[in-house]
Amino acid sequence: MKRLLLLAGLLPYICTAQDDLIKKIDGNKSDSAKKKFTFTHVIDLENTAVKNQGSSGTCWSYSTNSFLESEMARLGKKPVDIAEIYTARRVYEEKADNYVRMHGAVSWGDGGSCHDVINMYARYGAIPQSVYSGLQYGTNKNKFGEMQSILKGMLDAIVKNPNGKLTPNWKRAFNAVLDVYLGEVPSAFTWNGKQYTPQTFAQKVVGINPEDYIELSSFSSKPYYEQTTLMVPDNWSWEKVYNVKMNDLTAIIDNALDKGYTVTWATDVSEKYFSWKNGVAFVPEKEWDDMEEDEQKKLFNGPMPERKITAAMRQEAFDNYSTTDDHGMHIVGIANDQQGKEYYIVKNSWGEKNDYKGYMYVTKAYVKYKTTAILLHKSAIPSEIRSKLK
Repeated sequence: MKRLLLLAGLLPYICTAQDDLIKKIDGNKSDSAKKKFTFTHVIDLENTAVKNQGSSGTCWSYSTNSFLESEMARLGKKPVDIAEIYTARRVYEEKADNYVRMHGAVSWGDGGSCHDVINMYARYGAIPQSVYSGLQYGTNKNKFGEMQSILKGMLDAIVKNPNGKLTPNWKRAFNAVLDVYLGEVPSAFTWNGKQYTPQTFAQKVVGINPEDYIELSSFSSKPYYEQTTLMVPDNWSWEKVYNVKMNDLTAIIDNALDKGYTVTWATDVSEKYFSWKNGVAFVPEKEWDDMEEDEQKKLFNGPMPERKITAAMRQEAFDNYSTTDDHGMHIVGIANDQQGKEYYIVKNSWGEKNDYKGYMYVTKAYVKYKTTAILLHKSAIPSEIRSKLK
């Protein structure tokens, strides 16, 4: 995203704190927009209740844990409400180690990536929300600003290392701050009358195999159908993604949804034609700055023609910072508008205060243009693309 539009500083979040981001992208409100769109659901896969990430940049955890909950349903299990902040806390622990190891020369903040949830699940298991809410600082929603300021100040002081040699005590001090703000992590807990550890809860209740999941993106600057490092600030673990052609992204998502698999979606949402309030995102034929004022006001007054997206356009937007890694959501279905155009049904994590109670309708053109990565079960990928990926 154009980071100047988000906050006064350059925040290294894959999804900026919800409250700040909504203020910036909701300039295109139209009370009548919902009346101008008629959506008919074609595929509507099971997903759990819409959550609210509050003032925290943890969309990556909310979206991918929502995805895991849908995976439970796909596997015939009763979905459980997985604790998103337990996952985030484990990421903060590993990210802190990385930050100190790199002498502070990497990003710090709430942010993360889709693969972080799978990696933390594999290493540390999972905990139900009822056991670990992460709300230990006097609010009923996440509010991470104070905590992150303290953590960043602590890490920077450690990196400066006035004693000339680090001691292992810094990790205990860091984790103590996390305990105060998020709560201590239980080594074991009782859930539905049974005793679990985070690892046994993941194995026996959630029951997914983390090795079954794959992350992909599309960069014309890199060889196709090979792995490449996802070059975004919040890929703090320098994970690689499979690089596919632009049209493969939507072909993969379509195939997944048709076969009953949902998809985690990381994307840019800073454009004026992404409207949270109206619950619609598309790519108009003109850029916002090239529109007349009257055209801007009518942007969401029903379906409109879209720009034809090319791989060159997509790559240019990524290279010039027009597309950045600012949000993660969960694709759960397909709908048609009154003109027959297809949209993805997307579950967000900003609560239910938009026209579609927490969901959005996003065109395929927008997904082709603004996606930074998708994560899904490897069996959901079309066989012809899987064979190219080997």
